[in-house]
Amino acid sequence: MIPETEILEALRRYWGYSSFRPLQHNIVRSLLANRDACVVMPTGGGKSLCYQLPAALLAGKTAIVISPLIALMQDQVAQLAQMGIEAAALNSVLKEKEQAELIRQAQAGRYRLLYVSPERLARTDTLGWLDRVPISCFVIDEAHCISEWGHEFRPEYRQLSRLRERFPERPIAAFTASATRRVRHDIIDQLKLREPDKYIASFHRPNLSYLVQECNAQTQPALLLQALRKHAGGNIIIYAPTIARVEETVDFLAERGIPAVPYHGRMDAAARSDNQERWMSDEVRVLVGTIAFGLGINKAAVRAVIHLSLPKSIEQYYQEAGRAGRDGHPSDCLLLWQKRDAALLAHFIKEITDPAERERAWQRYHEIRRFAESGACRHRQICSHFGETPKWKSCGACDACIGVPDWLAAPSEPVRRKRGKSASRVARAPQPAAAVAGASTDAHTELHEYLREWRRTTAQQRGVPAYVVMHDTTLDELCRAQPKSLSALLRVPGFGERKLDLYGQQILEALARFHQGVRAAAAAQPAAKPAEETLRLLAEGRTLAEIAAIRGRQLSTVTAMVADMIEAGELELQPGWVGGEQRLKIEAACAQLGLARLRALKDALPSETTFDEIRLVVAHLRRQKQPAPAPEDR
Repeated sequence: MIPETEILEALRRYWGYSSFRPLQHNIVRSLLANRDACVVMPTGGGKSLCYQLPAALLAGKTAIVISPLIALMQDQVAQLAQMGIEAAALNSVLKEKEQAELIRQAQAGRYRLLYVSPERLARTDTLGWLDRVPISCFVIDEAHCISEWGHEFRPEYRQLSRLRERFPERPIAAFTASATRRVRHDIIDQLKLREPDKYIASFHRPNLSYLVQECNAQTQPALLLQALRKHAGGNIIIYAPTIARVEETVDFLAERGIPAVPYHGRMDAAARSDNQERWMSDEVRVLVGTIAFGLGINKAAVRAVIHLSLPKSIEQYYQEAGRAGRDGHPSDCLLLWQKRDAALLAHFIKEITDPAERERAWQRYHEIRRFAESGACRHRQICSHFGETPKWKSCGACDACIGVPDWLAAPSEPVRRKRGKSASRVARAPQPAAAVAGASTDAHTELHEYLREWRRTTAQQRGVPAYVVMHDTTLDELCRAQPKSLSALLRVPGFGERKLDLYGQQILEALARFHQGVRAAAAAQPAAKPAEETLRLLAEGRTLAEIAAIRGRQLSTVTAMVADMIEAGELELQPGWVGGEQRLKIEAACAQLGLARLRALKDALPSETTFDEIRLVVAHLRRQKQPAPAPEDR
């Protein structure tokens, strides 16, 4: 048995912490005692440390970590390398020779942790060479994916049940951030865990304010702007339901001087990674993404998570909203949902062919719908969903218990879609661009910005994410303590011995430069607004497809923007965008069915007619029906 002093010394030496968070110590002890374990710990609770620390202590042995994302594996390995812990990831990014060498090194016991995907582990050849690796334990990350009752069921996770049969003497530890009682039982059954130690942390996140607002297409943009104004200068995640909505939202914010970056599955992998890192390193404070964004995101100082549609389940909402406030500071989780969200979810559920899967989807649908429409305490609803019975009746941190905050009061008028001079006519208009992009509530704003810039530059030089160099919470403590020696720096939580060797002197020098008057570089000038850029490219004779490629947008996103400008009278419909015969067919359908519903028009027209063509013609016809503007508006 490893002595307690050695465990605490490893915690200090590698992680720079003097004590554990709740449950961490017991989980570490279970894994060191070769016990099976099932761990449910909310996002930001410190799950990774629970299996990384035992692995670091067991020299000559390797913990096999099954993780679902290549990017997540690579970030974990990079972070461990910065701490001085040998780790590797076996994935398709490596060439065959590199994979063979990694396997050889693993069999020699070089690595304390080896990350593999569930697909890789399912291969017969993988199980063969793993027989020759000195394995300490198996760790299943995102373990809820093994359960059909989980919100992210992945069939390849089912193959993990073979681990117990193939390696009966090796302990298995399952980790997840969101699992109901039913899913927890399924995890234990599927993995064949033997009398596992169960660690279920509370699902109550008291520093989060859950705010749920039903809205419509006209009021949602204004509510979004009000939320961004309230959190001006803070890090924000906005979840949009589709790729088109992601791009439209980024462009909508850019038109109003609020820098934001998109993140979705159809982006080039390099561009997606670059946008994520720009947000992680505070270069851009607002990220708009689909549900593809977030798994493994290690950013503590997120002040708000905003959903622009109803999630598929309470588990999904809890996991995504839980990316706010991981530093323990007050943060807002805002759900701006519309009735049409529920209709769309129902539409997709009806298309599921497997009866059992369809029934589970309907159950999740009714649960999230009740959550959104209920007047009961949001925190209590979430805790109850996961099988926890709170002792309190009112949380004091949700709209159901304390009402809707003033900053989220319903807008007196919707945001106008028309651009140009009237684009700024927004009820309770947000702060100017500079304020939204650069304001901060930190007591040491300038020092924070200077150290963020140092962290960003250092991370780029080393080719690692910014949080690998220094977590947000460590940066905050560094600003508070402002150490003047290496020994004082070592007392800042998050600085272990390895990081002190790597960055200690550089940080002291950066602090000294700051006290001598050096400040962060001025922010770069904002790029041209999306509408202005689109108009410029049109003036150059570019096609809509070319503009989409140049701006890094989907064609449908550019078409929607052009249609808005046509309807606003800023553009004329060009013959090259919709063929003459096609245009006549669309106009005839509009005359018969009206201009309100594009779906009805699409169903009535030939299959080769696209939504983009319909959208452009409808915008032109709507413009023709508008009354002439009053003289003072011209």
